[in-house]
Formats: sequence, C-alpha cells, structure tokens
Amino acid sequence: MELNGELNDEHLSENEQYEGDSLTRVTGMYKDWFLDYASYVILERAVPAIEDGFKPVQRRIMHSLKELDDGRYNKVANVVGHTMQYHPHGDASIADAMVQIGQKDLLIDTQGNWGNILTGDSAAASRYIEARLSKFALDVVFSPKITEWQLSYDGRKREPVNLPVKFPLVLAQGAEGIAVGLSTKILPHNFNELIDASIKHLRGQRFKLFPDFPTAGIIDVTNYNDGLRGGKVRVRARIESIDKNTLVIREIPFGSNTSSLIDSILKANDKGKIKVKKIEDNTAAEVEILVHIPSGISPDKTIDALYAFTACESSISPLSCIIEDNKPIFLGISEVLKRSTDNTVELLRQELEIQLNELEEQWHFSSLERIFIENRIYRDIEEEETWEGVIAAIDKGLKPHVKHLKRAVTEEDITRLTEIRIKRISKFDLDKAKQHIESLEERIQETKNHLENLIDFAIDYFKNLKKKYGKGKERKSEIRIFDDIEATKVVIRNTKLYVNREEGFIGTSLRRDEYVTDCSDIDDIIVFTKKGGMMVTKVDSKTFVDKNIIYVAVFKKKDKRTTFNMIYKDGRGGASYIKRFNVTSITRDKMYDLTSGKASSDVLYFSANPNGEAEVVTVHLRQSGSIKKLKWDLDFADVLIKGRASKGNIVTKYPVKRIELKEKGLSTLKPRKIWFDEVVQRLNVDGRGELLGEFRAEDMLLVANQRGFVKTIAPDLNTRFDDDMIVLEKWNPKKPISVIYYEGGKDRYYVKRFLIENPNKEELVISEHPKSQLELISMDWRPMVELEFTKLRGKEPRPNENVDLESFIAIKGIKALGNQLTALKLKNVNALDPLPFEEAETQEAEEIEVVDEENVTSSDDDIGKADQTSLF
Repeated sequence: MELNGELNDEHLSENEQYEGDSLTRVTGMYKDWFLDYASYVILERAVPAIEDGFKPVQRRIMHSLKELDDGRYNKVANVVGHTMQYHPHGDASIADAMVQIGQKDLLIDTQGNWGNILTGDSAAASRYIEARLSKFALDVVFSPKITEWQLSYDGRKREPVNLPVKFPLVLAQGAEGIAVGLSTKILPHNFNELIDASIKHLRGQRFKLFPDFPTAGIIDVTNYNDGLRGGKVRVRARIESIDKNTLVIREIPFGSNTSSLIDSILKANDKGKIKVKKIEDNTAAEVEILVHIPSGISPDKTIDALYAFTACESSISPLSCIIEDNKPIFLGISEVLKRSTDNTVELLRQELEIQLNELEEQWHFSSLERIFIENRIYRDIEEEETWEGVIAAIDKGLKPHVKHLKRAVTEEDITRLTEIRIKRISKFDLDKAKQHIESLEERIQETKNHLENLIDFAIDYFKNLKKKYGKGKERKSEIRIFDDIEATKVVIRNTKLYVNREEGFIGTSLRRDEYVTDCSDIDDIIVFTKKGGMMVTKVDSKTFVDKNIIYVAVFKKKDKRTTFNMIYKDGRGGASYIKRFNVTSITRDKMYDLTSGKASSDVLYFSANPNGEAEVVTVHLRQSGSIKKLKWDLDFADVLIKGRASKGNIVTKYPVKRIELKEKGLSTLKPRKIWFDEVVQRLNVDGRGELLGEFRAEDMLLVANQRGFVKTIAPDLNTRFDDDMIVLEKWNPKKPISVIYYEGGKDRYYVKRFLIENPNKEELVISEHPKSQLELISMDWRPMVELEFTKLRGKEPRPNENVDLESFIAIKGIKALGNQLTALKLKNVNALDPLPFEEAETQEAEEIEVVDEENVTSSDDDIGKADQTSLF
C-alpha cells in the first residue's frame, strides 16, 4: 500500500497498523484545534475590544490595580501576582504589558525606572518599580454598578467582561498585535483632538483624525486612509542645522529610538551614503543627537541624505482591526471614534438611570423616616408582642400619610424603619429632614434633566475631561506634507569612476586607467562611443560597453538642461549630419544608435553641455575634386534641439578632414522658471507654489529671516529653508533693501537702506544687541511706511504719519546703524503701497536668441525623415 500525501478512508481504518505504528486520522482534530487556537489568539490575546479598547491582559491589569487601589503606590511585582488570579499566563507577559501601559502616561501613575521610549532603555525589574491608577483612569475607566462580570479562567474569581470606559481609549493609546491570519496596528492619536472629535460627532459635525506620536517628529498623513489597510504615514525626525558643520536631531520617528537611529546613521556612513565626522548623543529628558559633518559638505544635502538613507525617515502602515461582538472587524479610525463616543453616551445614560433610581430610593426612605418619626408611629408598636403585629401596626400608622409617595410601602421598607436607633429618633431635626428631602428632589430633577438632554450632558462630560486632563497633552507631532527626496541627488559620491576608452570598459576598479569623476554605488552612468552608440548602465566594478568610448559621465534622469551637440558621418562615404538632443529617459543597459544605423558611421565631433551651451566649430574638408571652400564655421545655436533619434541636418556631402572648436558658446535654453512651494518649503521647477522668476546660470535668490539675517544663494533645488524665513525672491543686485528695526541698546527704531555687498555671505542687518528686533523689511524700489504712535495717558493720540524711506535716508553700507526713525514711542509700523518706479530695461550686447528647448523625440521609424536642410 502506498501513502500519497494523505490517508484514504476506503483503504485504511482508524486502527489499521502500518509498519508497526497506529495510524490516526487528524483531519478533524486539526480543523477543530486550529480554529480554537486561532480564535483564542485573536479574541483573547492580540486584538483589543472596541467597547473599552483593552486587550484581555490589559483589562485584567487595570481590574487588579482597582482592587488594590488605596491611593498609595503598589509594587509592580505585587500587581502582577494579583493579576495572575485572572490571567492564564505567566508573570513575564503581565509585567511587559503593564510596562507598555505605564509608558503611555495615561492610565497608570508610575514611580521608579519604567524605561525610556526615546532611548529604548528597558524598565527595571518589577520588584523595584511601583504603580497606582491615575486620576484619569479612576474617573473614566471604572464604574462597578454598570460593569458586566464573568468568572475568571479557573472559576474562583469574578472579572469584568469589558470595563465601562467612557473615552476613545484605543485611539489615544494605540494598539498593535499579531494574531493568526490577521494583525492590528492602530496608531496613537492626540488626547485633546479625540475629545474635540467626539464633541463634533455628538453635534453632528464632520471631523478628521490623524496620529500623534509620543516621540513627536514630523508626519505626512496624506495617505493615512483613515487608518485602514493600504494607508501609510511617513514619519521624519526633526533635524536642524546649528551651523555649517553641525546638525541636531531633536525629535525622532515613532517606532525608533536614539540607539537604533544612531546605528542607522553609522551604517549609512560606513556604506558611503553620507559623510559624518562624529555623533554625540546628549539625550536625557529630551532628544538631542549632534551630528558633526566635515567641512565642504552641504548641511541641507546631508539632511536630505539622512532622510533618504537612515532611520530618520520611516513609513508606517496602519491597520485598524478591532473586536466587536466577539468577531474581528476592520473599521476606519473615524468609525471607531463614533462607536466609542456612542458607547460613552450609553454608559452615561446607564449611570444616570442608576443614579436616579438611587436618589428616588433615598427620597422614598427619607420621606418614610420623616413620617415615622414626625407622627410618632414608633409608639404604636410598644404593646405589640409579635413581629407580625409590629409590621402591621407600623403599616397601619403609615397609611394616612403616604399618599404623596411615588411607590407603595413594602415590608422591607417597614423593616428598615424598625432598625432606626432610639438615639436618632431622639435627636431628629424636622427642618434638617425637610432640607435633605428638598436637596434630594433637586438632584432628582437635575438627573432627569440630564437624561432628557443626554447629548448635551455627554458634550459637557467631554469638555470637563479636556479641562481637567487636557493640559500638557497638546499635539507633539507636526503634520506637514513631505517633499520626495531623490536618493541619487543627495548620496555622497563615495567612489571614483574610471574608463578605458580604447578597450571600452568603465568601472570603479580600473584604477590604472583614466579617472572620470566621483560617483556613488547607486548612480547610473551614461556612455557615448565613437561609432555613435549610447548606453546607460549601473555603476559596477568593471563593465564592458563598447570599444572607443568618447564620453562618459554620471547620468541625470529627467534632465532637460544637459544638451549633447554632435556631428557624425552617415556610413562609409555618406554625408555628415549635425544634431542637438537631450537624454531624459532610457532603458538601462540598452545600446542606442544615435546615427541612422549604417555600417562604418563615425562621430566627428561631440560635446556635452550642462546648460544647453552652443559652441562654434570650424569644419575642415578634404581636398576632393573641384570643391573650392575647404573651411568654414558652424554655429550650433542655429540648430534646434530635437529628440535623440532624429537624423539631424546635413553639414556637407563631402568628406570631412577634421572639426575644431573655435569658440565656446552661451546657453541657448530659455531661462529656467523656479517656484517656491510653501507647503514643503522647497524650490521646484514643476509649477508648484509661487513663481519666483526665470533664472539663468548666474542669477541668485535673496533670502531674509525674522532674526535679521540676509543672504544671497544659488537657486539649488536641494536647499532647505527655515520656518522663520520672511523674504524669498529673485535677487536684483541694483535694487536697494530697506529695513526698519528696533535697536535694543538705544530703545529707538532705526531705518537703513543698503545693497548686498558680498554675495553668498550671510549678514546680520540689525544691531547685535540681544533686544534688537527686525520690525519690517521691504524689497520695493521706493517703499512707503505708516507710523502708528503709542497713545500717551491723558493726551490726544498723535495722528499716523507716512514716511517715504527713499527720501528719508540714502543708501549706506550693510553694516551701518542707519538713521533714527523717530524719538516717539511706536505702536506699529505698517507697509504701504510703494511709490511708482520704472526700472530701465537694458539689453546685453552678447545676449543671443533663445531657441525652443523642448525635447521633440522621434521613434526609430522616423530616422531618415528628419529635417535634412543643408547648412553648407
């Protein structure tokens, strides 16, 4: 008999022997046991319940803390031991779960070393640390009278099925767990924002919720997707530049710690992605990691590289799964909050109903007590000899006086009356009894009013929570839209590229051959060959491209500025063609033919121009037949930039002897338009944000910040701008800058006008006194300001005064103190519309005509159909 993967019921019975072993069918056991196990892990271990936001072990910890609560701290080991009465697992799992709750600083008031989520340090042993319930937990989590109870796992104790939590706790704390076949990852949200959202929901208004992490950091929630599957939250550390050689990390991404973050930076440094001299970890209560970088390395570029290659940026994929009615369901964060809020309203209703019932019972017995004592009904029982007689006598004595009561008098009520002590009867105060009953009536009416206006009561409840516990729980994580960082643009060039032109090899291991450039191991390399081939390939130690390489460089994807100028011979005895083209996208490791594809084609002249420059070359022909003109100049500026597959324009049909460079050219591209995107605070050429202008290679940007620093910089798309930047515009070297500032040492306002004297140097344009402040900076040619004076006590307010700053002060040096604006106290300085000014337009003599830079690509089928107008 053969066994082919499973047992066949037709051939084997349960007790059939095979090779001396008993064969047992396991299909039924596997099905039942596995489902039981999966259900247990999902419901009892990994996923929180929507009713209270707790996993079972967390619920049992909170129940044990409540049982032990006497206002003092308890040893965590003691709490763990107490919890083991309810939890079927060991002390280690309980202690770990308790530490996680304590580190979230919401439900447990901790004492001792509970670890540090910033550094990753673990908590001390449970015998050394202590805990008690926080005031928030006592107010929000427990209400025994409306709690549903069940027996513990061994039947000896009672434990809550769910705790009556009157707050969206699972969203405040977050939750993470891996079960069988599913997992959950609910990110933590801000305490105050959850309360605000609950109030909006109760009012029927829309709301939005986004995560807020205890480690702070910067987050991009563009694709949060309400916490459902497929969503993503990008998290970044907060990195600032102290000076040109020092960066500081003050906040870290959620899910990381300072140790893992530093390790990732060191690994990136070892791999050559970034360059770091030294890292100092000064983290204590707050994160402070100093990253020292070598001189000559751009801080802005290093910040981008830290985000691209280290744990300074991470991506978190939320998955909101929660238990409802003993089933796992996937709900968006907004729906979880709505259901939690509705559950809170129901719990408040139950508490009010119980409170109303208790108040009415108190009123009922207080009224009975008053009737019993005031009418001296207790005397009617003096002569009674039996218990039944006592009950009957009291019942008879009460009947004339109980018509106003809200329910009938029961035997239990009468029994309670008999338990009143003689001392209480003798000291009974009728006025106090009336006041007590009236106060109960007021409380009953108030409770009824709350029940009738339950939503308003719930809103007031949430407002009170925020007022009582919301202080110090402001949002920590800043929400911002991130810019996408291209790794190839920020990676440090950590290796050198070499080429063997004749043999056709490129690579980083060819140290005996010609050095080309510094590169990184993630760069692409573009190569052109003598016979008109082009290939883009990944950097490697040694790669064969083709023999007779004429040009090799690091390839920039989507680069429309770099222009290649080329003259080639079209096959043996064919005509010569000229063409200009860009290379913006390719298929890696594919050899492209830039000629028409004929055999023996040859490149006669080639140049790569990073800014679209068009040089002038001299063409020399071979003496052939009756040709008279053997030499002439050719200007690439006369050739349009087309696709790389275009054939080009005919230079000559005669044999070319050589082509020489006569004159370097200027750029033929249109000035590049640059925009500033205020959302991500970065420059771009994609049309996002505010247009700063059209920039040529020599143009610069003027930047000023609120601290009084002014500088000019090149319009580099990798530049990061500070939050306190107040001016960003294209710099005109001839346009004066006007500044009004408060001079702290003289307690006066000063005005100055100046020109930038040292481009690329940051200058302080206000005085260095610590109390000096920049009040206004104007980039207008003829600025006007309005002075608003402070009203003096007992005097008429001085009318506002307009000042023409151009007439008020001449242009001085950038370091000049300036002129005093006024000796009077100023309330405000307001910018007005400037006076009219027309800047003289000058045309530079050497400026050339700009041609269309658009890349007109052609398919292989179009080769031969290109413009073939002769330039000869």
